[in-house]
Amino acid sequence: MINIVLVEPEIPMNTGNVARTCAATGSTLHLIEPLGFDISDKAVKRAGLDYWHLVDVHVYASLDDFFARNPQPDLWLTTTRSARRYSDAAYRDGCWLFFGKETAGLPPALLQRYPERCVRLPMREEARSLNLANTVAAVTYEALRQLDFPGLIQDGHRAWEEQKACVIRR
Repeated sequence: MINIVLVEPEIPMNTGNVARTCAATGSTLHLIEPLGFDISDKAVKRAGLDYWHLVDVHVYASLDDFFARNPQPDLWLTTTRSARRYSDAAYRDGCWLFFGKETAGLPPALLQRYPERCVRLPMREEARSLNLANTVAAVTYEALRQLDFPGLIQDGHRAWEEQKACVIRR
């Protein structure tokens, strides 16, 4: 299992896309407040997030609250300021992948506390950053690849045959 932590996410569509990644991969979503949007049942239904029921979501009042409830997590922090590529980290089952808010990234104090646990996605120098949801997907799938995609369908041929069978029965 992978734990995805969004620290103070601001854009609801990004969090919705991250939640879809969690639904597809069985990853747990952890949200650190403040949130830039409402995740009540009514708001989720209005947004049409028909996969929300597949996501295990935990909400924390702050990073302090998170660490009080999850002491010493096996964490990895994504930042554009790391020398280590995300693909060079050794992810383990149950690890925690941290992603910062869209406008500022992760808090500098957190990055300074765990400098050896910071990773980045390579990109062009003139590009400021990648979209949050895309970054989460890339790092999550790298972690899952290293773990041999536990619990996920790995036989594309089988999935294709099942899909064809459904079409034929209609």
